[in-house]
Amino acid sequence: MAEGEMADTGQAEQPGQLSVVSAATDGIRVLTLAGEIDHDTGQALRQALNASSGAPRPRIVIDLSRVTFMDSTGINIFVAAHRTLTEAGGWIHLAAPTEAVRRTLQIIGVDAVIDCRETLRQALSD
Repeated sequence: MAEGEMADTGQAEQPGQLSVVSAATDGIRVLTLAGEIDHDTGQALRQALNASSGAPRPRIVIDLSRVTFMDSTGINIFVAAHRTLTEAGGWIHLAAPTEAVRRTLQIIGVDAVIDCRETLRQALSD
């Protein structure tokens, strides 16, 4: 996908769905998520992350500002992506988590392992 292009893997119009929109800015892949991240929706997120990790030194920002719910599925996906991207010389930043998602990240301790920023703009600056 060329820089600046966006791909939407689906609309999160109904409860229990996840929308993943992919774009690129300054060589950073930005995944904007909306809806719920759980066992039933995690595959869409995994596919988007796999498509993003093929570049040398991959850098990914995940915008969580429209995620309404996340369970251990999301935690596992983010930790696996962090490991894969770090091994490839890249990084992953989580941006603008909602209060419910932020609480989950803090309780599990993911925010101590993966860089979590208050805003998308902060997450895009390395």
